[in-house]
Amino acid sequence: MKQVDATVRKETLYILYWVLGLSALLQAVFLVLGRFDVIEPWNIRMLLGNALSGGVGVLNFFLMGLTVQKALGQDEKRAKNAIKTSQLYRMMLLVVATILGAVFLHLWATIIPLFFPRVAIAFRPLFDRKSNENI
Repeated sequence: MKQVDATVRKETLYILYWVLGLSALLQAVFLVLGRFDVIEPWNIRMLLGNALSGGVGVLNFFLMGLTVQKALGQDEKRAKNAIKTSQLYRMMLLVVATILGAVFLHLWATIIPLFFPRVAIAFRPLFDRKSNENI
């Protein structure tokens, strides 16, 4: 297997840091809301659901990066098929993890972290502004 490209590694770490930070914030919100009886009191299922879907979200991003890295060295038709196949399997992974987390852990703690990588991607241009000014 080829070595993981530095860009894939760097971007996956960026997503990981955001997911960890937003997961900590989510757990704090659950703790506060549970304290004021807005939702059920905080329990370990909330943390495990968050960890499951946050981990799967980061894994999904990493696998997407690996697929794109691999597709760059192929002809157009093979690259297109590889990306479609990867997308199908990654979506199945997300669906299975979401169903398992929602049924056995905590519904909201499983669903909300799936959006954390998207939030990180949305904020990326704000942090790249300094590096783009030098160009």
